[in-house]
Amino acid sequence: MLSRYLSAILIRTYDHNDVVQLAEHADIPVINGLTDLSHPVQVLTDIFTIQEKLGRIEDVKVAYVGDGNNVAYSWMLGASILGMRLAVASPAGYRPLTPETMGDQGQVEIMEDPHAAVKDADIIYTDVWVSMGEDDQAEKKIKALKHYQINRQLLAAAGKDALVMHCLPAHRGQEITSEVMDGEHSIVFDQAENRLHVQKAILEKLLT
Repeated sequence: MLSRYLSAILIRTYDHNDVVQLAEHADIPVINGLTDLSHPVQVLTDIFTIQEKLGRIEDVKVAYVGDGNNVAYSWMLGASILGMRLAVASPAGYRPLTPETMGDQGQVEIMEDPHAAVKDADIIYTDVWVSMGEDDQAEKKIKALKHYQINRQLLAAAGKDALVMHCLPAHRGQEITSEVMDGEHSIVFDQAENRLHVQKAILEKLLT
């Protein structure tokens, strides 16, 4: 019925298989707006924003610091496709799958030390520590991730030209401080605006 009513479907859900099944049965384009496994429209926007700010994506190093969640997985895939360098820093128990388990991703490194991850990074990226549907894990995750906050000290370890990104909404004082989020290195709100423009581009691509 949705295929008869609509021109396209954007679905945000928990189980990634819901998107797969919907795409198998729909006669119209299905866009993955977010699942527990991936967040591709967000990372498309992030890459667009990096191109806009740096004028390039080749040889750009992105340091993803925090929970190895759906955004981290999509960053691993995006960086591998485009030849970007990606360092993911997460504590034990919260790391994404290793590159070996996801195929040939020679540009991706998984590590524990956030200071090592941000060294020479062009972009420092973070996301919330407690994702949708994880409220029962909040206390445990916040404790495990407390040393993975994007703050002035971690930003200093990256170098003076590093830019800071966050896919929003943010929990100020947890994964990022207000000092950094509102500071001169932050491109968070330009990044957020670009979600609108990239979503329009996706629809135009799929519908024309």
